[in-house]
Amino acid sequence: MTPARKAPRTGTRAFAATWWGQAWVDALEASTLDAGRLSRGRTYARKGMVGPVTAVPGLLRAKVEGSTPWPYDAAVHLRILTDTQWDTLLDAIAAQAGRTAALLDGEMPADLVADARTAGVPLLPEASELDPECSCPDWGYPCKHAAALCYATAAHLDDDPFWLFTLRGRTKDAVLTELRTRRQALTGTATENGETPRGQGVSARDAFASWNGTFALPAPETTAGTPWESEAAPSALTTAPPPGAPFTLDDLQALTRDTAQRARGLAAGHTTSLTNAPLEDAVRLAATRVSEDWFHRLVLATGVPPLDFARLVRALRHGGPAGIATARAPLTPDPAAMAAARTALADPDATHDTDGAPRLRVWRNRLTADDDGIQIRLGPDNHWHPYIREGHGTAAEWWPCAPATADPVAAFLAARTVISAR
Repeated sequence: MTPARKAPRTGTRAFAATWWGQAWVDALEASTLDAGRLSRGRTYARKGMVGPVTAVPGLLRAKVEGSTPWPYDAAVHLRILTDTQWDTLLDAIAAQAGRTAALLDGEMPADLVADARTAGVPLLPEASELDPECSCPDWGYPCKHAAALCYATAAHLDDDPFWLFTLRGRTKDAVLTELRTRRQALTGTATENGETPRGQGVSARDAFASWNGTFALPAPETTAGTPWESEAAPSALTTAPPPGAPFTLDDLQALTRDTAQRARGLAAGHTTSLTNAPLEDAVRLAATRVSEDWFHRLVLATGVPPLDFARLVRALRHGGPAGIATARAPLTPDPAAMAAARTALADPDATHDTDGAPRLRVWRNRLTADDDGIQIRLGPDNHWHPYIREGHGTAAEWWPCAPATADPVAAFLAARTVISAR
């Protein structure tokens, strides 16, 4: 069995930017009362001291740098699900095609986790399940090296929720194979040899649910001399619009991509509507890198000033619909979340400041470090959206600059990294 392996992350991003990644972090932090070792583990992870992380059924492993010239071998064990639990979990996924679509789209359906938990299948770990070990002499449970491994793993879980399935005992390929078998049984589209009968076809939802990451359309019924003998799939759009049309071929292709993305989200049960749907549509289309002429027409259609519209486009790319809401107007935040963020940013070790913690100005949902040219905003998604000041003098304005994260320190460091790269 080939282990899943990911390169280490540097410290400019939150440990968890998704709810399931945060659930992993929460389980770690609930597993111990030793805040000091957890703090050191966070620092190690942010500084990139965790090597490539390997995930195999029931085990995470990585080398973690410490105070010695050689790295320590850190590991975390997680209980593997039984075959009966796996059957329950796979049946729950296959019962709704949108769940498979969501997983393939990099999303962990919250209702799936809840249904599985109700059925006695713990997909996300409980605090008591994480069992760390390390080659270091530290007696902590977990030690700072194993804690660093757990924090670094959260980012990989963000990227691919199938890591949780691997840790629970079955790889992504194995899960998808079993899901395809179950979907065929549910829809009655499989023959005795497991193939779809020719000419019968499958519904679009079921076809998408069985998607394995590559597009390969089944060849339709053909006769000699038809184009299907030499083409396995229809070609991309090639016919230009008629002369004088107010759109180009690139515009049509952009609309096609946008439609596919929205359909995929709907199949996964996602909704991203804002209070101003026409504005959301215009911003989303502009974010697909449409032609310059179309971009300007979208700006005119919304009535939003061009710079403000461009800022919303960038906010969408970095923070999704919540990024648009965060960019449009100041929000009323949770006071506890703001206080926790200020406390976290007051630690010079966390922000890598040798001259002391950044001086922060607080207004509504915004924490601003004027001396650094950095601002982070707490969005309606409970994520921190990083901003930097662009322009000079009175013309300077705040612009979104990096992906939103659940960790205010990571958001601050991400903005600082953008500034340093300029």
